[in-house]
Amino acid sequence: MNITIWHNEKCSKSRQALEYLENKNLNIEIKNYLENTPSKEEIKEILELLNIKAYDLIRTSETLFTSLNLNENMDENTLIDFMSLNPSLIQRPIIIKENKAVISRPFSLLEELV
Repeated sequence: MNITIWHNEKCSKSRQALEYLENKNLNIEIKNYLENTPSKEEIKEILELLNIKAYDLIRTSETLFTSLNLNENMDENTLIDFMSLNPSLIQRPIIIKENKAVISRPFSLLEELV
């Protein structure tokens, strides 16, 4: 089974998810999305797999969110543009398995996916 994780090694939730996946002896592809910034198309694909709107993928607790004056009334493409230019705005960790994905918050979503 192939699993991809959009990972941020500085995030405890992301490290916890990766450790969980490693303990399952899965074939894991680790995408450090802060260093390997996802394209607009990749973000759109993730949104489809997650079945959420762009605003729901944004970390609204980030200082950058406030400083950029982002809000839920902005159109999808604008929010996707901001995420592709500022990947720290993207929720984490995102786990992808085949044609499904979850944001591993709460952790039980990851357990259900795997």
